[in-house]
Amino acid sequence: MGERRADASPDAPVGVIDLELSEEGGELLGLRVVSGGTAPVPGQAVFVLLRLRGRPVGTLLTRIPDPVGDGPRIHLLQAARDTLRRRPPRADGEGPPPGPPPRTTTIVATRERPGQLARALDSLLAQDHPDHEILVVDNAPQTGSTRELVEHGYAPLGVRYVREDTPGLAVAHNRGIAAADPRSTVLAFTDDDVVADPRWATALAAPFAADPRLGCVTGLILPARLQTPAQVLLESHGGFAKGFVPRTYDPERPPADEPLFPFTAGRFGSGAGMAFRARALREIGGFDPATGTGTPARGGDDLYGFIRVLTAGYRLHYTPDALVWHHHRETWQDLRNQAFGYGAGLTACLTALIARRPGLLPALIARLPRGLAHARAMTAGRGGSATDDAVPGEHGSRAHPWPRELSRLERRGMLHGPLGYLKARRRLRGAARTPWETTTS
Repeated sequence: MGERRADASPDAPVGVIDLELSEEGGELLGLRVVSGGTAPVPGQAVFVLLRLRGRPVGTLLTRIPDPVGDGPRIHLLQAARDTLRRRPPRADGEGPPPGPPPRTTTIVATRERPGQLARALDSLLAQDHPDHEILVVDNAPQTGSTRELVEHGYAPLGVRYVREDTPGLAVAHNRGIAAADPRSTVLAFTDDDVVADPRWATALAAPFAADPRLGCVTGLILPARLQTPAQVLLESHGGFAKGFVPRTYDPERPPADEPLFPFTAGRFGSGAGMAFRARALREIGGFDPATGTGTPARGGDDLYGFIRVLTAGYRLHYTPDALVWHHHRETWQDLRNQAFGYGAGLTACLTALIARRPGLLPALIARLPRGLAHARAMTAGRGGSATDDAVPGEHGSRAHPWPRELSRLERRGMLHGPLGYLKARRRLRGAARTPWETTTS
Protein backbone atom coordinates (compact mmCIF):
# COMPACT_ATOMS: atom_id res chain seq x y z
CA MET A 1 0.00 0.00 0.00
CA GLY A 2 1.31 3.48 -0.71
CA GLU A 3 1.00 6.88 -2.26
CA ARG A 4 3.68 6.50 -4.93
CA ARG A 5 6.54 5.57 -2.58
CA ALA A 6 5.34 6.76 0.81
CA ASP A 7 6.55 3.47 2.26
CA ALA A 8 5.83 2.29 5.78
CA SER A 9 7.92 -0.30 7.55
CA PRO A 10 5.85 -3.31 8.63
CA ASP A 11 7.33 -2.77 12.10
CA ALA A 12 5.99 0.79 12.38
CA PRO A 13 2.36 1.59 13.31
CA VAL A 14 0.22 3.18 10.59
CA GLY A 15 -2.64 5.55 11.33
CA VAL A 16 -6.04 5.06 9.66
CA ILE A 17 -8.11 8.06 8.51
CA ASP A 18 -11.42 8.48 6.68
CA LEU A 19 -11.35 11.53 4.33
CA GLU A 20 -14.33 12.82 2.32
CA LEU A 21 -14.35 15.29 -0.58
CA SER A 22 -17.28 16.98 -2.27
CA GLU A 23 -15.87 16.02 -5.67
CA GLU A 24 -12.54 15.28 -7.33
CA GLY A 25 -10.45 18.37 -6.61
CA GLY A 26 -13.28 19.70 -4.45
CA GLU A 27 -13.57 20.87 -0.88
CA LEU A 28 -12.98 18.77 2.20
CA LEU A 29 -16.25 17.57 3.74
CA GLY A 30 -14.91 15.35 6.49
CA LEU A 31 -11.71 14.09 8.10
CA ARG A 32 -11.81 11.67 11.02
CA VAL A 33 -9.94 8.87 12.74
CA VAL A 34 -11.65 5.51 12.15
CA SER A 35 -13.72 4.26 15.09
CA GLY A 36 -11.57 2.06 17.31
CA GLY A 37 -8.39 3.31 15.67
CA THR A 38 -5.71 5.69 16.88
CA ALA A 39 -4.87 9.20 15.68
CA PRO A 40 -1.65 9.44 13.63
CA VAL A 41 1.25 11.50 14.94
CA PRO A 42 3.62 13.77 12.96
CA GLY A 43 6.05 11.77 10.85
CA GLN A 44 3.90 8.64 10.98
CA ALA A 45 2.58 6.86 7.91
CA VAL A 46 -1.19 7.06 7.52
CA PHE A 47 -3.60 4.89 5.51
CA VAL A 48 -6.41 7.05 4.11
CA LEU A 49 -9.80 6.02 2.78
CA LEU A 50 -10.96 8.47 0.12
CA ARG A 51 -14.66 9.20 -0.30
CA LEU A 52 -16.56 11.31 -2.79
CA ARG A 53 -19.81 12.55 -1.27
CA GLY A 54 -19.85 9.62 1.14
CA ARG A 55 -18.97 6.85 -1.32
CA PRO A 56 -15.62 4.99 -0.92
CA VAL A 57 -13.53 5.41 -4.07
CA GLY A 58 -9.92 4.62 -3.17
CA THR A 59 -7.08 4.56 -0.65
CA LEU A 60 -3.65 6.08 -0.32
CA LEU A 61 -0.71 5.83 2.03
CA THR A 62 1.11 9.03 2.94
CA ARG A 63 3.05 10.48 5.85
CA ILE A 64 1.90 13.20 8.23
CA PRO A 65 4.24 16.22 8.14
CA ASP A 66 5.27 18.19 11.19
CA PRO A 67 2.28 20.05 12.66
CA VAL A 68 2.80 23.61 11.50
CA GLY A 69 -0.54 25.39 11.35
CA ASP A 70 -2.86 23.61 8.91
CA GLY A 71 0.06 21.75 7.31
CA PRO A 72 -1.15 18.18 8.00
CA ARG A 73 -4.69 18.99 6.85
CA ILE A 74 -3.47 20.69 3.66
CA HIS A 75 -1.08 17.83 2.95
CA LEU A 76 -3.81 15.20 3.27
CA LEU A 77 -6.18 17.20 1.08
CA GLN A 78 -3.56 17.62 -1.67
CA ALA A 79 -2.56 13.94 -1.49
CA ALA A 80 -6.22 12.94 -1.85
CA ARG A 81 -6.74 15.20 -4.86
CA ASP A 82 -3.58 13.88 -6.55
CA THR A 83 -4.65 10.26 -6.01
CA LEU A 84 -8.16 10.89 -7.35
CA ARG A 85 -6.77 12.47 -10.51
CA ARG A 86 -5.07 9.14 -11.27
CA ARG A 87 -8.25 7.21 -10.55
CA PRO A 88 -9.97 5.48 -13.49
CA PRO A 89 -13.20 7.28 -14.53
CA ARG A 90 -16.35 6.02 -12.85
CA ALA A 91 -18.64 4.07 -15.16
CA ASP A 92 -21.83 5.74 -16.37
CA GLY A 93 -24.83 4.80 -14.27
CA GLU A 94 -22.67 3.49 -11.44
CA GLY A 95 -24.37 4.21 -8.17
CA PRO A 96 -26.82 2.90 -5.59
CA PRO A 97 -30.12 1.54 -6.95
CA PRO A 98 -33.10 3.88 -6.55
CA GLY A 99 -35.85 3.18 -4.04
CA PRO A 100 -35.86 1.92 -0.45
CA PRO A 101 -33.89 -1.24 0.42
CA PRO A 102 -35.87 -4.40 1.26
CA ARG A 103 -36.36 -5.55 4.84
CA THR A 104 -33.08 -6.97 6.14
CA THR A 105 -31.97 -9.11 9.08
CA THR A 106 -28.29 -8.76 10.02
CA ILE A 107 -26.88 -11.86 11.73
CA VAL A 108 -23.80 -11.56 13.96
CA ALA A 109 -22.31 -14.83 15.20
CA THR A 110 -20.08 -14.42 18.25
CA ARG A 111 -18.31 -16.36 20.97
CA GLU A 112 -17.03 -14.89 24.23
CA ARG A 113 -16.03 -11.46 22.90
CA PRO A 114 -18.54 -9.09 24.49
CA GLY A 115 -16.28 -6.03 24.24
CA GLN A 116 -15.82 -6.37 20.48
CA LEU A 117 -19.47 -7.34 20.03
CA ALA A 118 -20.64 -4.18 21.77
CA ARG A 119 -18.61 -2.03 19.39
CA ALA A 120 -20.05 -3.89 16.38
CA LEU A 121 -23.63 -3.63 17.67
CA ASP A 122 -23.25 0.11 18.26
CA SER A 123 -22.32 0.52 14.59
CA LEU A 124 -25.18 -1.69 13.41
CA LEU A 125 -27.69 0.29 15.46
CA ALA A 126 -26.46 3.44 13.69
CA GLN A 127 -27.39 2.14 10.22
CA ASP A 128 -29.48 4.32 7.90
CA HIS A 129 -31.46 1.30 6.65
CA PRO A 130 -35.15 2.07 7.37
CA ASP A 131 -36.27 -1.57 7.90
CA HIS A 132 -33.48 -3.49 9.57
CA GLU A 133 -33.28 -5.95 12.47
CA ILE A 134 -30.18 -7.26 14.28
CA LEU A 135 -29.84 -10.85 15.50
CA VAL A 136 -26.95 -12.07 17.68
CA VAL A 137 -26.13 -15.80 17.63
CA ASP A 138 -24.18 -16.86 20.74
CA ASN A 139 -22.13 -19.83 19.52
CA ALA A 140 -21.17 -22.55 22.04
CA PRO A 141 -20.89 -20.09 24.93
CA GLN A 142 -18.85 -20.96 27.99
CA THR A 143 -20.12 -18.04 30.05
CA GLY A 144 -23.22 -15.88 30.13
CA SER A 145 -21.35 -12.70 29.15
CA THR A 146 -22.81 -12.40 25.64
CA ARG A 147 -26.37 -13.09 26.77
CA GLU A 148 -26.03 -10.56 29.58
CA LEU A 149 -24.62 -7.91 27.23
CA VAL A 150 -27.40 -8.32 24.69
CA GLU A 151 -30.34 -8.79 27.03
CA HIS A 152 -29.39 -5.95 29.38
CA GLY A 153 -27.69 -3.52 27.02
CA TYR A 154 -29.13 -4.08 23.52
CA ALA A 155 -32.44 -5.96 23.70
CA PRO A 156 -34.21 -2.74 24.76
CA LEU A 157 -32.91 -1.26 21.51
CA GLY A 158 -34.39 -4.09 19.45
CA VAL A 159 -31.43 -6.48 19.16
CA ARG A 160 -32.48 -10.14 19.44
CA TYR A 161 -30.47 -12.97 21.02
CA VAL A 162 -30.41 -16.68 20.16
CA ARG A 163 -28.08 -19.42 21.35
CA GLU A 164 -26.47 -22.21 19.27
CA ASP A 165 -24.60 -24.82 21.34
CA THR A 166 -22.91 -26.64 18.45
CA PRO A 167 -19.58 -24.91 17.74
CA GLY A 168 -18.88 -23.63 14.24
CA LEU A 169 -19.47 -20.43 12.32
CA ALA A 170 -21.61 -22.05 9.61
CA VAL A 171 -23.79 -23.77 12.23
CA ALA A 172 -24.24 -20.44 14.00
CA HIS A 173 -25.15 -18.73 10.72
CA ASN A 174 -27.68 -21.45 9.94
CA ARG A 175 -29.23 -20.93 13.36
CA GLY A 176 -29.51 -17.25 12.51
CA ILE A 177 -31.19 -18.06 9.19
CA ALA A 178 -33.80 -20.16 10.98
CA ALA A 179 -34.41 -17.48 13.62
CA ALA A 180 -34.52 -14.48 11.28
CA ASP A 181 -37.72 -12.54 10.77
CA PRO A 182 -39.56 -14.43 7.98
CA ARG A 183 -40.54 -11.08 6.47
CA SER A 184 -36.88 -10.25 5.74
CA THR A 185 -36.06 -10.42 2.05
CA VAL A 186 -32.33 -10.07 2.73
CA LEU A 187 -30.12 -11.85 5.27
CA ALA A 188 -26.88 -9.98 5.94
CA PHE A 189 -23.89 -11.33 7.85
CA THR A 190 -20.99 -9.66 9.58
CA ASP A 191 -18.54 -10.45 12.38
CA ASP A 192 -18.15 -9.19 15.92
CA ASP A 193 -14.75 -7.60 15.15
CA VAL A 194 -15.99 -4.98 12.68
CA VAL A 195 -17.37 -1.46 12.74
CA ALA A 196 -20.00 -1.08 10.01
CA ASP A 197 -20.24 2.15 8.05
CA PRO A 198 -23.69 3.77 8.57
CA ARG A 199 -24.61 3.02 4.92
CA TRP A 200 -23.46 -0.61 5.06
CA ALA A 201 -26.82 -2.40 5.44
CA THR A 202 -28.53 -0.18 2.86
CA ALA A 203 -25.72 -0.63 0.32
CA LEU A 204 -25.85 -4.42 0.72
CA ALA A 205 -29.64 -4.71 0.56
CA ALA A 206 -30.62 -2.16 -2.11
CA PRO A 207 -29.25 -4.11 -5.12
CA PHE A 208 -31.65 -7.00 -4.40
CA ALA A 209 -34.63 -4.76 -5.13
CA ALA A 210 -33.18 -3.79 -8.51
CA ASP A 211 -32.23 -7.29 -9.73
CA PRO A 212 -34.56 -10.27 -9.11
CA ARG A 213 -31.82 -12.71 -10.19
CA LEU A 214 -29.39 -11.43 -7.59
CA GLY A 215 -28.60 -14.02 -4.92
CA CYS A 216 -25.67 -12.48 -3.04
CA VAL A 217 -24.03 -9.09 -2.46
CA THR A 218 -20.62 -8.58 -0.88
CA GLY A 219 -18.88 -5.43 0.29
CA LEU A 220 -15.63 -3.64 1.02
CA ILE A 221 -13.55 -4.54 4.10
CA LEU A 222 -10.82 -2.15 5.26
CA PRO A 223 -8.55 -2.13 8.34
CA ALA A 224 -9.69 -0.28 11.45
CA ARG A 225 -6.20 -0.42 12.96
CA LEU A 226 -2.70 -0.94 11.59
CA GLN A 227 -0.75 -0.90 14.82
CA THR A 228 1.23 -4.17 14.71
CA PRO A 229 3.60 -5.75 12.14
CA ALA A 230 1.10 -8.53 11.50
CA GLN A 231 -1.69 -6.06 10.70
CA VAL A 232 0.52 -3.95 8.41
CA LEU A 233 1.83 -7.02 6.57
CA LEU A 234 -1.64 -8.43 5.97
CA GLU A 235 -3.00 -5.14 4.66
CA SER A 236 0.03 -4.53 2.43
CA HIS A 237 -1.05 -7.70 0.60
CA GLY A 238 -4.60 -6.44 0.14
CA GLY A 239 -6.09 -7.63 3.42
CA PHE A 240 -9.73 -8.49 2.78
CA ALA A 241 -10.35 -5.70 0.26
CA LYS A 242 -11.63 -6.44 -3.23
CA GLY A 243 -11.12 -3.00 -4.70
CA PHE A 244 -13.31 -0.02 -5.50
CA VAL A 245 -14.89 -1.13 -8.77
CA PRO A 246 -18.41 -2.61 -8.50
CA ARG A 247 -18.77 -5.91 -10.32
CA THR A 248 -21.54 -8.40 -11.04
CA TYR A 249 -20.79 -12.09 -11.60
CA ASP A 250 -23.36 -13.90 -13.74
CA PRO A 251 -23.24 -17.70 -14.20
CA GLU A 252 -24.92 -17.27 -17.59
CA ARG A 253 -22.03 -15.03 -18.71
CA PRO A 254 -18.82 -16.37 -17.13
CA PRO A 255 -16.21 -13.59 -16.90
CA ALA A 256 -13.42 -13.92 -19.46
CA ASP A 257 -10.80 -12.85 -16.91
CA GLU A 258 -11.84 -15.54 -14.39
CA PRO A 259 -10.97 -18.91 -15.99
CA LEU A 260 -11.69 -20.75 -12.72
CA PHE A 261 -15.16 -19.23 -12.34
CA PRO A 262 -17.15 -19.98 -10.22
CA PHE A 263 -14.54 -21.76 -8.07
CA THR A 264 -12.46 -18.60 -7.50
CA ALA A 265 -14.59 -17.81 -4.47
CA GLY A 266 -11.93 -15.68 -2.79
CA ARG A 267 -12.42 -13.06 -5.52
CA PHE A 268 -16.09 -12.53 -4.66
CA GLY A 269 -15.88 -11.16 -1.12
CA SER A 270 -15.55 -12.19 2.50
CA GLY A 271 -17.84 -13.31 5.29
CA ALA A 272 -17.35 -10.15 7.35
CA GLY A 273 -19.55 -8.25 4.86
CA MET A 274 -22.01 -10.31 2.83
CA ALA A 275 -25.75 -10.57 2.24
CA PHE A 276 -28.00 -13.14 0.55
CA ARG A 277 -31.51 -13.16 -0.79
CA ALA A 278 -33.26 -15.12 1.97
CA ARG A 279 -35.12 -17.32 -0.51
CA ALA A 280 -31.94 -18.22 -2.38
CA LEU A 281 -29.98 -19.00 0.79
CA ARG A 282 -32.71 -21.31 2.07
CA GLU A 283 -33.03 -22.87 -1.37
CA ILE A 284 -29.38 -24.00 -1.33
CA GLY A 285 -29.66 -25.31 2.23
CA GLY A 286 -27.80 -22.51 3.95
CA PHE A 287 -24.13 -22.92 4.79
CA ASP A 288 -22.47 -26.31 5.05
CA PRO A 289 -22.30 -26.87 8.84
CA ALA A 290 -19.02 -28.82 8.53
CA THR A 291 -17.21 -25.68 7.31
CA GLY A 292 -16.19 -22.49 9.05
CA THR A 293 -14.16 -21.22 11.97
CA GLY A 294 -14.70 -23.35 15.06
CA THR A 295 -14.71 -26.65 13.13
CA PRO A 296 -11.81 -28.90 12.06
CA ALA A 297 -12.30 -27.50 8.53
CA ARG A 298 -11.03 -24.11 9.84
CA GLY A 299 -12.97 -22.04 7.28
CA GLY A 300 -14.65 -22.04 3.86
CA ASP A 301 -18.23 -21.37 4.94
CA ASP A 302 -18.51 -18.03 3.13
CA LEU A 303 -16.76 -19.39 0.02
CA TYR A 304 -19.21 -22.29 -0.03
CA GLY A 305 -22.17 -19.90 0.09
CA PHE A 306 -20.82 -17.76 -2.75
CA ILE A 307 -20.20 -20.72 -5.08
CA ARG A 308 -23.49 -22.46 -4.27
CA VAL A 309 -25.50 -19.34 -5.02
CA LEU A 310 -23.75 -18.98 -8.38
CA THR A 311 -24.13 -22.68 -9.28
CA ALA A 312 -27.83 -22.38 -8.43
CA GLY A 313 -28.11 -19.78 -11.21
CA TYR A 314 -28.14 -16.58 -9.17
CA ARG A 315 -25.94 -13.54 -9.77
CA LEU A 316 -23.42 -12.23 -7.22
CA HIS A 317 -22.63 -8.52 -6.94
CA TYR A 318 -19.68 -6.81 -5.26
CA THR A 319 -20.09 -3.18 -4.18
CA PRO A 320 -17.47 -1.00 -2.44
CA ASP A 321 -20.33 1.14 -1.09
CA ALA A 322 -21.00 -1.52 1.58
CA LEU A 323 -18.06 -0.82 3.89
CA VAL A 324 -17.00 -2.35 7.19
CA TRP A 325 -13.85 -1.54 9.15
CA HIS A 326 -12.26 -4.79 10.31
CA HIS A 327 -10.06 -5.16 13.39
CA HIS A 328 -7.33 -7.42 12.03
CA ARG A 329 -5.73 -9.92 14.40
CA GLU A 330 -2.68 -8.42 16.07
CA THR A 331 0.04 -11.04 16.59
CA TRP A 332 2.35 -13.08 14.40
CA GLN A 333 0.73 -16.27 15.70
CA ASP A 334 -2.66 -14.88 14.68
CA LEU A 335 -1.30 -14.37 11.17
CA ARG A 336 0.15 -17.90 11.10
CA ASN A 337 -3.23 -19.31 12.10
CA GLN A 338 -4.92 -17.17 9.48
CA ALA A 339 -2.54 -18.35 6.74
CA PHE A 340 -3.25 -21.99 7.57
CA GLY A 341 -6.96 -21.24 7.68
CA TYR A 342 -6.92 -19.62 4.20
CA GLY A 343 -5.59 -22.81 2.66
CA ALA A 344 -7.74 -25.15 4.73
CA GLY A 345 -10.91 -23.15 4.09
CA LEU A 346 -10.40 -23.19 0.33
CA THR A 347 -10.01 -26.95 -0.01
CA ALA A 348 -12.63 -27.66 2.67
CA CYS A 349 -15.06 -25.54 0.64
CA LEU A 350 -14.28 -27.46 -2.56
CA THR A 351 -14.67 -30.79 -0.71
CA ALA A 352 -18.02 -29.65 0.68
CA LEU A 353 -19.23 -28.67 -2.78
CA ILE A 354 -18.40 -32.07 -4.26
CA ALA A 355 -19.79 -33.95 -1.24
CA ARG A 356 -23.11 -32.14 -1.49
CA ARG A 357 -23.24 -31.54 -5.24
CA PRO A 358 -21.37 -34.38 -7.00
CA GLY A 359 -22.54 -33.02 -10.34
CA LEU A 360 -20.05 -30.16 -9.94
CA LEU A 361 -17.08 -32.54 -10.06
CA PRO A 362 -16.60 -32.54 -13.88
CA ALA A 363 -16.54 -28.73 -13.97
CA LEU A 364 -14.03 -28.64 -11.13
CA ILE A 365 -11.77 -31.26 -12.75
CA ALA A 366 -11.82 -29.32 -16.02
CA ARG A 367 -10.48 -26.30 -14.16
CA LEU A 368 -7.99 -28.24 -12.04
CA PRO A 369 -4.79 -27.51 -14.03
CA ARG A 370 -5.34 -23.76 -13.82
CA GLY A 371 -6.54 -24.24 -10.26
CA LEU A 372 -3.19 -25.69 -9.21
CA ALA A 373 -1.38 -22.77 -10.81
CA HIS A 374 -3.74 -20.38 -9.04
CA ALA A 375 -3.04 -22.13 -5.71
CA ARG A 376 0.70 -21.76 -6.19
CA ALA A 377 0.30 -18.07 -6.99
CA MET A 378 -1.98 -17.61 -4.01
CA THR A 379 0.42 -19.13 -1.52
CA ALA A 380 3.31 -17.16 -3.02
CA GLY A 381 1.63 -13.77 -2.76
CA ARG A 382 -1.67 -14.04 -0.89
CA GLY A 383 -4.46 -14.77 -3.33
CA GLY A 384 -7.65 -12.77 -3.39
CA SER A 385 -5.80 -9.49 -2.84
CA ALA A 386 -7.03 -6.24 -4.23
CA THR A 387 -5.48 -5.53 -7.60
CA ASP A 388 -3.52 -2.39 -8.35
CA ASP A 389 -5.82 -1.27 -11.15
CA ALA A 390 -8.83 -1.57 -8.87
CA VAL A 391 -7.37 0.38 -5.97
CA PRO A 392 -6.04 3.94 -6.39
CA GLY A 393 -2.72 4.45 -4.68
CA GLU A 394 -0.77 1.26 -4.09
CA HIS A 395 -2.98 -0.51 -1.59
CA GLY A 396 -2.40 -4.20 -2.18
CA SER A 397 0.93 -3.64 -3.95
CA ARG A 398 2.73 -6.20 -1.76
CA ALA A 399 5.42 -3.71 -0.72
CA HIS A 400 6.47 -6.03 2.11
CA PRO A 401 7.43 -9.61 1.10
CA TRP A 402 5.02 -12.32 2.16
CA PRO A 403 7.09 -14.62 4.43
CA ARG A 404 7.80 -18.10 3.10
CA GLU A 405 6.66 -19.57 6.39
CA LEU A 406 3.15 -18.22 5.77
CA SER A 407 3.13 -19.60 2.23
CA ARG A 408 4.11 -23.01 3.57
CA LEU A 409 1.36 -22.82 6.16
CA GLU A 410 -1.21 -22.02 3.45
CA ARG A 411 -0.10 -25.09 1.47
CA ARG A 412 -0.28 -27.23 4.59
CA GLY A 413 -3.75 -25.86 5.18
CA MET A 414 -4.78 -26.92 1.67
CA LEU A 415 -3.73 -30.48 2.47
CA HIS A 416 -5.60 -30.35 5.77
CA GLY A 417 -8.87 -28.90 4.42
CA PRO A 418 -10.49 -32.07 2.99
CA LEU A 419 -9.57 -34.14 6.05
CA GLY A 420 -10.75 -31.40 8.37
CA TYR A 421 -14.06 -31.18 6.51
CA LEU A 422 -14.64 -34.93 6.71
CA LYS A 423 -13.78 -34.92 10.42
CA ALA A 424 -16.22 -32.06 11.04
CA ARG A 425 -18.91 -33.84 9.05
CA ARG A 426 -18.52 -37.00 11.13
CA ARG A 427 -18.91 -34.95 14.31
CA LEU A 428 -22.14 -33.47 13.00
CA ARG A 429 -23.63 -36.74 11.75
CA GLY A 430 -27.06 -37.25 13.22
CA ALA A 431 -27.42 -33.64 14.38
CA ALA A 432 -30.84 -32.06 13.96
CA ARG A 433 -31.35 -30.14 10.72
CA THR A 434 -33.26 -27.00 10.07
CA PRO A 435 -36.45 -27.55 8.04
CA TRP A 436 -34.92 -26.08 4.87
CA GLU A 437 -31.56 -27.93 5.06
CA THR A 438 -31.08 -31.02 2.87
CA THR A 439 -28.25 -33.49 2.52
CA THR A 440 -27.87 -32.83 -1.21
CA SER A 441 -28.02 -29.04 -1.28
